[in-house]
Amino acid sequence: MSAGKLRYVSAEEIDSTLDFPPLIDALHAAFCADIETPLRHHHPIAREDGEAALLLMPAWTKEKDGAFLGTKTVTVFPGNLAKGLGSVAGTYLLMSGDTGEPLVAIDGHRLTLWRTAAASALAAKYLAREDASHLLLIGAGALAPYLARAHAAVRPIKKVSIWNRTPERAKALAEELSGDAFKTEIVSDVESAAREADIVTCITLSQTPVLEGEWLKPGVHIDLVGAFRPSAREADDAAIKRSRIYVDTRRGALKEAGDIVMPMAAGILKESDVQGDLFDLCRGQAKGRGTVSEITLFKSVGTAIEDLAAAMLVWKKLA
Repeated sequence: MSAGKLRYVSAEEIDSTLDFPPLIDALHAAFCADIETPLRHHHPIAREDGEAALLLMPAWTKEKDGAFLGTKTVTVFPGNLAKGLGSVAGTYLLMSGDTGEPLVAIDGHRLTLWRTAAASALAAKYLAREDASHLLLIGAGALAPYLARAHAAVRPIKKVSIWNRTPERAKALAEELSGDAFKTEIVSDVESAAREADIVTCITLSQTPVLEGEWLKPGVHIDLVGAFRPSAREADDAAIKRSRIYVDTRRGALKEAGDIVMPMAAGILKESDVQGDLFDLCRGQAKGRGTVSEITLFKSVGTAIEDLAAAMLVWKKLA
């Protein structure tokens, strides 16, 4: 592809182009690079079927030559689920950072699934036990299979347990993952599954905790991905108290992540209790897991750095 000839990259093309190991490496490089990321614009949209949202996420590299500029436009309409539609849609526009001309438009939803899962896996490289082999997925939405495969790319996952409020969706996810190297199982008792898991990933739109701290065994790694509003959370106060806390970006998580914002407002968590973000971990400025028995927790809300890194990788591979 060449500049000046804008094309659209579909979800299917993204799936055939990306693979988790190189994408995780690309995110690592991006968190070590000099990339400008203004705080994303988050605009609530009042609707009778539940509040929707419009998000705008720009970022650009600062190289003198070969620079890139990009922005993602995302809509989140939770009410779509009742209509049999996806709740998230979006488009990513990658542009030349040297001239500003558009290079490629990319399916924003699929790009988000890949980069979000890769960010969790990047964090897990520093925070999950090296022998972590049992992954529990709490939630079976569109992001779930990507998270399963991303974690399996960095840890020796042998079993993936799936819990979802709607058992039919858990069954569909298990079938989707049936061709992967790990074994899958559907669980009806989320507490028992959480007590056994080495990594617990929460991918829900729940407003209240779906994971309780008293369930957590020593050495478990918690990966909180779903709740992205200050008023929503997936883990309770006990989980926060028992864990060493990390986030994708301090600027985003300390403002937008209910799993961080709500305990801070209640005096349960201090800003200084956040051990580091992905910048700190990737640059060696924060220590990751220290012992095999400590509980680690990673909270992500997403950052435009991840989108830009993924879009650049898609562009370079297609070029």
